[in-house]
Amino acid sequence: MKQVLVVDDSPVIRKIARRILEGMNLSTSEAADGRQALAACSFFMPDAILVDGAMPVLDGYEFLRELRAMSGGERPKVVFCTSEYDVAQIARAMHAGADDFLMKPFDREYVQAKFESVGVC
Repeated sequence: MKQVLVVDDSPVIRKIARRILEGMNLSTSEAADGRQALAACSFFMPDAILVDGAMPVLDGYEFLRELRAMSGGERPKVVFCTSEYDVAQIARAMHAGADDFLMKPFDREYVQAKFESVGVC
């Protein structure tokens, strides 16, 4: 079973994402910020990561840069999550190492389509 790390400072968003991803037969773990996510990745590198752009401690952009610099950090497929359609933010996320992006709010069909597009499902 593939492992997905959900990184978001909102416990509600993490819970929703977890339910959706587990319903897609993906195993999930959670982190509340980018620093926690990097620590989790140094212990066990997931197959995919759903990461929010705006978080305290270490935002999604910096998390991506640090993840991609880690040993094995090039492997996970990363779907970057944003709450507004801003081409500059999306380009910045892709430049930092995201494989795709999705907009909040999201539903199962949207999440599944994005994870299929990056080859996780």
